[in-house]
Amino acid sequence: MPMEELPDLASLSLAQIATLAEQRRLPPVEQWNPAHCGDSAMRIAADGTWFHEGSPIGRPAMVRLFSTILRREPDGRYVLVTPVEKLDIAVDDAPFVAVEMKAEGIGRDARLAFRLNTGDFVTAGPDHPLRVAGDAESPRPYLHVRGGLEALVARPVYYELVERGLADGGDTPGVWSGGAFFPLAAA
Repeated sequence: MPMEELPDLASLSLAQIATLAEQRRLPPVEQWNPAHCGDSAMRIAADGTWFHEGSPIGRPAMVRLFSTILRREPDGRYVLVTPVEKLDIAVDDAPFVAVEMKAEGIGRDARLAFRLNTGDFVTAGPDHPLRVAGDAESPRPYLHVRGGLEALVARPVYYELVERGLADGGDTPGVWSGGAFFPLAAA
């Protein structure tokens, strides 16, 4: 079966990106409460690579599929969940990586859309905030994706954010998206 072609982010408007994000129907994992069945023998590395039994999963379509049934539990654990089973999955940092960004507008009117390593799109805003952890020497920027799941913002994308934040010239370096301001300094 051929893998679906991912659209080129640079050729899409933010309105088109929002439409693509809305069209993606995710399973209602938050409504599924099966018994815990054990460990999946899967791990998501800090760089976003998914592993099964120590070997990288080489099929991007499989990674995308597994990413749709990923859930974060109230105790902080990550699980893969279906209506009939729940399996632990190890996550080294964040389960997703924001690998590309597209910006439209400036200042308070700006909107920032991100492509994740799974091909999903997320537009930063009040429902999908950006945050920076770590310290000034080693900031760790994250984007909220859904249900307690975050994407680590890849270093080149973070540099784009910083460049944008510094260009705005405000007292606090940061960026606007969807009417919300996000400081770019580690908290």
